Amino acid sequence: MSVLSGKNVLLGVTAGIAAYKTAHLVRQFIKAGAKVQVIMTPASKDFITPLTLSTLSKNPVHSSFVNEEDENAVWNNHVELGLWADLFIIAPATANTMAKMAHGVCDNLLLATYLSAKCPVYFAPAMDLDMYKHKSTKTSFNKLEGYGNIMIPATSGELASGLVGEGRMAEPEDIVSYIENDIISKLPFKDYKVLITAGPTYEAIDPVRFIGNHSSGKMGFEIAKAAANLGAEVQLITGPSKETVTHSLINVTRVTNGEAMYNAVHTYYEDTDVAIMSAAVADYKPKQVADKKIKKSDSSLTIELEKTKDILKSCGKIKANQYLVGFALETNNELEHAKGKLLSKNLDLIVLNSLNDKGAGFGVSTNKVTFISKDGDVIENELKSKADVAKDLMDLILKKRNA
Repeated sequence: MSVLSGKNVLLGVTAGIAAYKTAHLVRQFIKAGAKVQVIMTPASKDFITPLTLSTLSKNPVHSSFVNEEDENAVWNNHVELGLWADLFIIAPATANTMAKMAHGVCDNLLLATYLSAKCPVYFAPAMDLDMYKHKSTKTSFNKLEGYGNIMIPATSGELASGLVGEGRMAEPEDIVSYIENDIISKLPFKDYKVLITAGPTYEAIDPVRFIGNHSSGKMGFEIAKAAANLGAEVQLITGPSKETVTHSLINVTRVTNGEAMYNAVHTYYEDTDVAIMSAAVADYKPKQVADKKIKKSDSSLTIELEKTKDILKSCGKIKANQYLVGFALETNNELEHAKGKLLSKNLDLIVLNSLNDKGAGFGVSTNKVTFISKDGDVIENELKSKADVAKDLMDLILKKRNA
């Protein structure tokens, strides 16, 4: 999963030979999970067809204010396109188009949309060596960056003229990577290391049976995604769970029992900025684990249990600069028990939810939580999707940690 996932990406294509690369560029944005629309200057259609880009983007390609072949055509609203976009990328950006952008010339749909856009605008120059080095081109670069636009530098190599030098448009993969890194660099959790536990643990009785619980891991996985989408480097340690996640900033470690989760947590905890312990770790485990399946012979079976290691408490004891968050799932005296856990385990924040609340708890996609902080704040939330709860939690951690 990329930070571009779910973003609305508007691609502006201008009339340079590098326009042939935009087919691959659209594919790269789609692969990253973005929604793509394309605007072409009329002259750019000499280099790549609108049919190719509309097929790849799964959206109509825009190149003029109206469809001149259809007298009943609806106006292509450049303001609407500009507002739709989360990101606007102009690639290739020719010397001609950049000069117009720099001076507010508005003689086609692409330029009108550029002047209307409220989102970040990236431009990837592409032209021949002498054009690239010309003083007027450098002036365009300076003006566009001065307006807040972001230049994706051209590279050196063989050019269409046969010359070798600077002016090649960056490759599609590099353009996407540049934008991803630029977005991450501006996110509030950039340079944060976040440790998250998720899911249940299974404590073996014999090779077949175990003690466990109904935790699905959904909440922890949503927290991991929310943290990564804010720029954090996430270490997700999960017990047995069917949940999956693919994100460039999330590293997943899968464990089975509490002992393995304890060891994994303490492998990473020292270098962690924020630790969020949402896993439902079994409180007890069999004192003796049978090496063969226990046969069903008697009418009853007695298993002696012992406590598992308290991962959350162990982290609270050695806490230095970490911001430590725990979870409390309660069925009675919820607030009282959660506050007690907050204090006894030296937490900065605890997330309380109750099995008495409809739509909260294990195995569902929603949750109803109360955030309780060590400074005394008690923030009750309505029933929300676990994804929204995760976003609320990360926003609160950012606020509290920077207070």
